[in-house]
Order: sequence, then structure tokens, then C-alpha cells
Amino acid sequence: MKRIMIFSALALLICSTSCKKIDQLLTFTISNEDSITIPASSPLNLPIDFLTPNNTTNSSEAFSSNNTDANHVKNIYLKSLVLTITNPSNQNFNFLKSINIYISTDSSNEILLASLNTIPQNVNSIALIPTSAALDTYVKASSYNLRTQITTDQNLSQDVTVKADSKFQVTAKVL
Repeated sequence: MKRIMIFSALALLICSTSCKKIDQLLTFTISNEDSITIPASSPLNLPIDFLTPNNTTNSSEAFSSNNTDANHVKNIYLKSLVLTITNPSNQNFNFLKSINIYISTDSSNEILLASLNTIPQNVNSIALIPTSAALDTYVKASSYNLRTQITTDQNLSQDVTVKADSKFQVTAKVL
């Protein structure tokens, strides 16, 4: 009986270690780039929402280049979302008080993708805090929608264009 318990514990340990290593081998990153335009003259200290156009995903190509497909993907999470001001070139994020970015598809409900409530001063690039939600449905879709909600604490005299670089961590199942 003692041998069976020791063998079972050893088998469980080996499987746990092996499964983690297999997951590491089957994990890769999908990168997407979107553009967000923050309109001039946004109201101060009030949340405002604006949508980005439908974003076409490159997930099928990314799955294929990693020797898998959407049917064999088991987990997708947001690894990082970095916003960088591209226009005007001298603009920084001092005008921003907080930001939330939501993701949805035509057939899936909207969920929070990433947010930041304390914006560093005098920078033109910020890293948002990703949600821990599973994003399989959204990234596997052919396109998704982003809704950005911001609160400003300074007036903007002109539109601000922001590049959103997102990185999704994908783990596939063994084929």
C-alpha cells in the first residue's frame, strides 16, 4: 500500500512538471496594433467613450505559423497593452486622468481589456494593466471592436492619435 502511494505521488509530480513544460512549448504571442484618436475638447473630469473601427485580427495566420488552429487553442490572455502618442509628436499623457479599454465582437459581450487609473506625468507612452479575463472568443474572431473610455483633467486643443500595441499570450492544446 505504501508503494502505491509513493508511486502515485511520484507520477503526479512527473505529470505536473511535464504538463507545465508542454504548455511552455505550446505557448506563443500574438501582436496587434490599433490606432485610437482622442478627440479635442473632451469634457474635464467626466468619462467619455469613443469607439475604434472594427479591427481585423491576424489570429488565423498567427495560429498557423505556430502549427495550430483556433480549434486547438485553449487559453488566450492579454500579456501587455502599451499606448504611445504618435500625433502630435510633442504631446504627452499629462491630460489624461484615467483610461479603460473594452473589447467586444459582434457576437460576444463587451469586457474590460485593460485600464490605468494613475497616469504617469510627462511621458508619451504608458503601459495599461491587463485584465485577467480569458480572451479566446475575442482573439479567435475574425474581427473585434474596442471601446475606449477616458477621463481627462486638461483641455486638448487638438485631436491626439495613440498607437495601441497589444500582445496576447496564447496556449494551444496538443494536436
